[in-house]
Amino acid sequence: MTSFSERDDAELLAHIRNGNHDAFATLVQRHTKNSYAIALRFMGDRDEAEDIVQSAFLRLWERPGMWNPESVSRFTTWFYRVVVNLCLDWRKRKKPLLLAEPIKSFANNESQEEYLILTEQQMFLETQINALPARQRTAINLCYLGDLSNKEAADVMGISLRALQSL
Repeated sequence: MTSFSERDDAELLAHIRNGNHDAFATLVQRHTKNSYAIALRFMGDRDEAEDIVQSAFLRLWERPGMWNPESVSRFTTWFYRVVVNLCLDWRKRKKPLLLAEPIKSFANNESQEEYLILTEQQMFLETQINALPARQRTAINLCYLGDLSNKEAADVMGISLRALQSL
């Protein structure tokens, strides 16, 4: 018998439908990082992003039949759509989006002035992205900040590739 880590998502879901905690743990481990990255881009707050991802996985545990392996979309496409929808719902109910922490991707030898300039530029960019209509913001977050291909982002949003590209 192969371990759960070697099984595909559809096989794991079949085991989860039977209440298998190990299969669920494998699925959570496999998809938490990317789901969290998407939620963080939408929410701008680590705690809220964690809450979103936990809610998405909890829904999956409670109703593993929500995703149909016979459907056109892959599990990840479907699950990212769940995460995005939870983010959008959460933002409707909660306070306005706070800016995410500045990305610290530059070298340690940069000066404090360079750090402040980069932080200011990122804050400006975040403000501009947050001012966009929800669909455009979603497309940008998925494609540029969530590292999904245009096709994957279109599938997550439930729109055509051409519609995504126009956004």
